[in-house]
Amino acid sequence: MKNNSLIKAGERLDDLQCKGYYIIQNPDVFCFGMDAVLLADFVKNKPNAKVIDLGTGSGIVPILMEGRGKGKQFVGLEIQEYSADLASRSVAYNDLQDKIEIVNGDIRNIKELFQPGSFDIVTSNPPYIDSDHGLLNEMDAKNIARHEILVTLEDVIKAASYLLGHGGSFCMVHKPFRLAEIIRLLSAYKLEPKRICMVQPYVNKEPNMVLIEAAKGGKPMVKIDPALIVYNEDGSYTEELLKRYNMIP
Repeated sequence: MKNNSLIKAGERLDDLQCKGYYIIQNPDVFCFGMDAVLLADFVKNKPNAKVIDLGTGSGIVPILMEGRGKGKQFVGLEIQEYSADLASRSVAYNDLQDKIEIVNGDIRNIKELFQPGSFDIVTSNPPYIDSDHGLLNEMDAKNIARHEILVTLEDVIKAASYLLGHGGSFCMVHKPFRLAEIIRLLSAYKLEPKRICMVQPYVNKEPNMVLIEAAKGGKPMVKIDPALIVYNEDGSYTEELLKRYNMIP
């Protein structure tokens, strides 16, 4: 029996179509998008891995990864108190407290929260947009999720390097226009790019997302995966996209 008392006013319950799991979301704050689902799919299966998701938001990435058997123990780190509470309640709703822990904390204080090299996999779907001090309300939850207000790209990559043991994997989804900066920062923090996949809305459109995997202390060699096309010409989802969503075998 699910505990519906975990859902508060203004929130909704969404079916994740994965092992019967659900997620609690508040559309007035922020709801997960395709980028989070594709990130969870992109991570390679390591059933015994210890995983941490930086900036976990609603907790969508660790919940999906647990449902797909891509790790043994998961931590979601989230700076916004309400989002961390939301994620914790989704974990409890799915009875996953023994597998997923949500921590309300700041990536910039990572050394105060975790030991170095204590994770096998680090994931992140960080804010994509450079800090914009012209925002009407910088501390709005949606702005924090989209803009580098509380955390920068370098903060995320620096934390990932600290958290990973030698040979550990860092997987991130971001925007292609920042790819040169991403690779430069990965290299600076001893994270070697190993796999890159561009995501295109249509076959004849330029990519609007990039998935990237890097290895801590890895040797130089990167594999470019075939681009993932999201939509067919008629606007329906491609077969490959549906596979990533686990909607077809």
